[in-house]
Amino acid sequence: MTTRDGVRLDADVYRPETTEPCPMLLMRQPYGRRIASTICYAHPSWYAARGYIVVIQDVRGRGTSEGTFELFANDLADGADTVAWAASLAGGSGNVGMYGFSYQGTDQLLAAAGDAPALKALAPAMIGWDLRTDWAYENDAFCLQAGLGWATQIGAETARLAGDTAAFDAFFQAARALPVNTPIAARPPYMTQHAHHTHYGEWLDRPADCDYWRRISPSAFRETLDLPMLFIGGWYDSHLPGTLAGFRDRAAPNPETTRIVVGPWAHFPWGRRLAGRDFGPDAVGRIDQLQIRWFDHWLKGIDTGLLTEPAVRLFDMGRNAWREFGAWPESRTTLYLAGDGRASIDETEGALEVVAPADASCDFIVHDPWRPVPSVGGAYGTPNGPADRSTVDARPDVLTFTTSSLDAELRLAGDVAAELFLACDAPSFDVSCVLCRVLPNGQSIPLAQGYRLVKSGTDLANAIVVPMRATCATIGLGERLRLAVAASCFPAYPINPGTGGDPTNTATIAARIVTLGVHSGGGSASRLQLTSAE
Repeated sequence: MTTRDGVRLDADVYRPETTEPCPMLLMRQPYGRRIASTICYAHPSWYAARGYIVVIQDVRGRGTSEGTFELFANDLADGADTVAWAASLAGGSGNVGMYGFSYQGTDQLLAAAGDAPALKALAPAMIGWDLRTDWAYENDAFCLQAGLGWATQIGAETARLAGDTAAFDAFFQAARALPVNTPIAARPPYMTQHAHHTHYGEWLDRPADCDYWRRISPSAFRETLDLPMLFIGGWYDSHLPGTLAGFRDRAAPNPETTRIVVGPWAHFPWGRRLAGRDFGPDAVGRIDQLQIRWFDHWLKGIDTGLLTEPAVRLFDMGRNAWREFGAWPESRTTLYLAGDGRASIDETEGALEVVAPADASCDFIVHDPWRPVPSVGGAYGTPNGPADRSTVDARPDVLTFTTSSLDAELRLAGDVAAELFLACDAPSFDVSCVLCRVLPNGQSIPLAQGYRLVKSGTDLANAIVVPMRATCATIGLGERLRLAVAASCFPAYPINPGTGGDPTNTATIAARIVTLGVHSGGGSASRLQLTSAE
């Protein structure tokens, strides 16, 4: 097809063996259309065999499509043009739906923001909603490992298409072992040398209020996004905040046509096993079958019963079973941190209690940039997912606050946040929070995490809120719940130098030792905010 400005875009088209008019399913991606996101979805031929004309397209400047690739910059107009073209294909009914995850999930939201009247329903999975706040950064901290890793992949493909062998080889080598231990971790030499092949420099240097972020973020076009949407996420997916933000934003005005499913998955694949743990056969999720039901309803007019089912479907990582809710759970539970000054040395000294301690206390950790706390488990760890982090919890630069063994089940489902009263001897610092399920054998399994860069001039007289990722898990009898607090999580995020300087632009040699304190009890009762739901 040809776009409105004369650029040729190439696609593969899969057709069912029928003479009946069929609706279209469209996916647009930057990785080469033959991949067709088969790391998560069934092959397009599977969807075609169920009565759909499936179109998998290379976005502008990727695969064999013409033009220059600019990250998300052309996807609104090109997406709308592609929808109109797909709707006109011979044998089609004129109704178009879009599916895909990550870039492909975000791309479909941008296409829907254009003038695309033939587009009737979406299934965005693992998306960016506001690309600065829920993809590139987390509470002003740059997502180093994820951001650098993805930019390296994007850069390698750009270099390959340009025939730049030296750049491709540099990206390929870096992708096999990200060089994050360079003088400035966020700016390794290979990325600086070949910066013209990626968006990475813009993501580092564009200010938060820059129009660049608005132009590539679906959240900026929320007023035009009124289509039925089936959101798909994973508890250990790096894009979970964006997926939940998009769902909430669209569910508020359109509760009847907005659905979400969140499984025990990382970014991919979406199976039953992750980081050595088996969540059982129900964890596979059957997303392909669910999407057929979704599109059959909106594109074929078949009553699949989907809209009579609860809007929210969450996988419980304690029971290894799905739970359903009519809306996103909102019932809050508060646990208070309690320590005696030794929560970094002895994991039995820091506690989580239902009542705030009467007496004030403060537990300190010393962050040494020479040996930062490593990222293990969660969305950004190595490995990521439900990996045991008990060894990390035992470090003397990590504070742990743990409940006693539960004598009744605690069923968590929904948002998590830490509200901490802090003390620090540095003008700026980072706070890392990880919520863990502690098994009777001592393994500490991450359920949710949050990270925040605390900037110079922040008023520490008030609680510092660290939003954490949502979760769904039943904490069983004999198990415990733990909050681990640290001042680093490397290489998930760059090390804060503690000088007030930008962590993405300050050499490691300038980083200083930072002492961080967490108050508990009295008038500075730090606490953990959970959402519980029966």
